[in-house]
Amino acid sequence: MLFNSLDLAIFLPIVFILYWFVFNKNLKHQNILIALASYVFYGWWDWRFLALILFSTLVDYVIGVSLGKEQNLNKRKILLWISILVNLGFLGFFKYYNFFLDNFKSAFTFFGNEINANSLNIILPVGISFYTFQTLSYTIDVYKKRLEPTKDFISFAAFVSFFPQLVAGPIERATNLLTQILSKRKFQYNEAVEGLRQILWGLFKKIVIADNCATYANLIFNNSADYSGSTLVLGAIFFTFQIYGDFSGYSDIAIGTSRLFGFNLMQNFAFPYFSRDIAEFWRRWHISLSTWFRDYLYIPLGGSRGGTWMKVRNTFIIFIVSGFWHGANWTFVIWGALNALYFLPLLLTKKNRQNMEVVAGDSYFPSIKEIGQMSLTFSLTVFAWIFFRADNIGHAWSYFSEIFSRSLFRIPSYEGVNFLKVLLPLLLIFITIEWTGRKREFAIETVKIRFRPFRYLFYYSLVILIYWFASENVDQQFIYFQF
Repeated sequence: MLFNSLDLAIFLPIVFILYWFVFNKNLKHQNILIALASYVFYGWWDWRFLALILFSTLVDYVIGVSLGKEQNLNKRKILLWISILVNLGFLGFFKYYNFFLDNFKSAFTFFGNEINANSLNIILPVGISFYTFQTLSYTIDVYKKRLEPTKDFISFAAFVSFFPQLVAGPIERATNLLTQILSKRKFQYNEAVEGLRQILWGLFKKIVIADNCATYANLIFNNSADYSGSTLVLGAIFFTFQIYGDFSGYSDIAIGTSRLFGFNLMQNFAFPYFSRDIAEFWRRWHISLSTWFRDYLYIPLGGSRGGTWMKVRNTFIIFIVSGFWHGANWTFVIWGALNALYFLPLLLTKKNRQNMEVVAGDSYFPSIKEIGQMSLTFSLTVFAWIFFRADNIGHAWSYFSEIFSRSLFRIPSYEGVNFLKVLLPLLLIFITIEWTGRKREFAIETVKIRFRPFRYLFYYSLVILIYWFASENVDQQFIYFQF
């Protein structure tokens, strides 16, 4: 069930009415509804994979309860490793089996030995990378005694499968979401209004910005051999805005929907394209994943406390694993490694934490220096996204080869170029709104239009644009559903 579908437009009000008007006096009944609604939401895509998420939930629930009772360190480690192996085992099989098989076959063929092994026609369960990390973090936190295990299975099932953020995040921690599920909620009108406003902005980012950029990014990337270097640069920029509008748009819808039910999820994007260096970018992009890797991989490896070699090693590990988390393709690995190369000079010179505050915090316009810093960071990011979007290494290589050729200096030309007359103004409006709201959790959290008719005109304009382009761009799924 997609957030930008008619199915959800029917499903969400039904769950909302039952939640607040039928089961509002009983916390247990509300949590049962959340769990059932989440399973309906997930099963709408493919009911067969409900057994998989239920099994993962049962495993980590039982292990959590067992860790709460067990004091022997060796037995606690065994329980933790059972959780890790089960969760990562499922993730590895469904997401990486064919990747490793194909690469082993290629390696043995290179050395003159043929291996007869057939790939499997495996369907990747939607959201498995997200809910696997979410439930795994619970077990690790219980093992580390940061969290008391819950004995309420329904609440734990609701935590693992919470439908607003189930298939594409934010990846929540039990210390935040599960504690809210276990606590009594009250309907708060102001929070609900904020939630609706955030949903509206998320839909705008997805349908108006991301889907329109996707049309031309896909056209250019899928036919890259036919275009000049300048057109390929334009395609990379389109994809840069597509992936941001698509993914952060989903996060906004998820967070806004959660607010309707009395839950506060963590911020997942903090205007990353206004970053002044790569370190700041990664503090602002997919925050729930980057902090997950920081807390459960980077810090346990030693973080940046050791010598230069340890810092370099840990940085490459976390970025390469992050890249591999996104998909079973060498392009994602290179994308991660490239970001590690971007990040290392800042880390080694101890400048990775120099831009902690919002850019141009005391003024409306950035300084010349900040403009230069943001432009450089954005350019490096666009360059890296080419690997992320490319079908394979060969495709990425040919894409870059054409960019760094004489055709870079031609005027961009491709089918539908006239639509830039519509898309470019939309992107400029979008960037302007994001810039004015950069100090907030999301861009239109506070709309500073005092004259009420004009304020409502702004909101209705967003609704009209969403409706208009939704009819134009049908069946545009969220990018991160494939991860």
